[in-house]
Amino acid sequence: MKGNVRLRLLSLIVIAYMMLAFAWWSVLLYTKNRDAFEAKRELLKMGMVAEGLVVSEADFYRSPRYLNLEEQYRRQELMILGEAAVFVISLVISIWLINRAYQKEVLTAQQQRNFLLSITHELKSPLASIRLVLDTLAKHKRLQPRQEEGLIRNGLQETERLHGLVNDLLLSARLESAYQPDRDRINLRELFQEVLSNLETKYPRADFCFEEKHPIENLRGDRAGLTSMAYNLLENAVKYSPGTPRVSVRIDTENGYAVIEVADRGIGIPEKEKKRVFEKFYRVGNEDTRATKGTGLGLYIIHQIVKAHNGHIQVYDNEPQGTVFKIRLPLEREPSSKSEEHAHPAG
Repeated sequence: MKGNVRLRLLSLIVIAYMMLAFAWWSVLLYTKNRDAFEAKRELLKMGMVAEGLVVSEADFYRSPRYLNLEEQYRRQELMILGEAAVFVISLVISIWLINRAYQKEVLTAQQQRNFLLSITHELKSPLASIRLVLDTLAKHKRLQPRQEEGLIRNGLQETERLHGLVNDLLLSARLESAYQPDRDRINLRELFQEVLSNLETKYPRADFCFEEKHPIENLRGDRAGLTSMAYNLLENAVKYSPGTPRVSVRIDTENGYAVIEVADRGIGIPEKEKKRVFEKFYRVGNEDTRATKGTGLGLYIIHQIVKAHNGHIQVYDNEPQGTVFKIRLPLEREPSSKSEEHAHPAG
């Protein structure tokens, strides 16, 4: 970090030196051009007076030869000022681009560092819990069936949590290069009901509401990817809803698209951060979200899966509080009756 600061300071010093040097040479060139013009003007005036071409200074300043000399001087003056302006503008734009790239690199490095810290904690926590369960079972041979069942259930929950983290890591790596969604026929109602059933067991205090306006039967997509999308979307809504989470899921169709809306009553997302929440490793920067477990991969995975299915995702405020995520996935076009008649003519 100190090396980056020193390099940036050195770059600023070099840029400042270049600006001062260019300003000096610009002023010097401008002065020399003016001195040259004044010298040429005096020589021209002396020559024209000696030849008897002009009698007074007024005649000299109106003469074509002087006007031509003055025009050349003005063109050179404008050329110097124009080149100076272009250089300054180019340098300012370059500084701005370099600074923006530097800030982006610093932000990415910070996000990756935060990700490594959070993923280390997220991985160590279930591993420690699983180890504690196994140690307890190994050391206490005569546990009551109720105690043994509770320990096994906790161990399975932590194992499932660890499995989900590993899947998210593998899926995020695939999404960057090799992810090609399958095109299986998907029943969104069954998919979300299965995900909701698992989450109701994991979060017994959460209040889930599911509504299907119209049955969706002609959606094709990658079942594993869409399941991961639904799981991350719903769990994200639960995690960022303090107290008793209330999450509603609504499925509908609209202009050839399957529309999925997931609304919560949580802490919400600030307006300035809504465009960044889908970036990899990014987490909303307030105290509530810092205290919440997460790796910054959930919304990134959701966005990439929706994008791979040629869909769109939007985020906006819920009323009176919370967040709404709206996903639109294109439906498979059903053949019209006319095209079916042409495809299967009567015999």
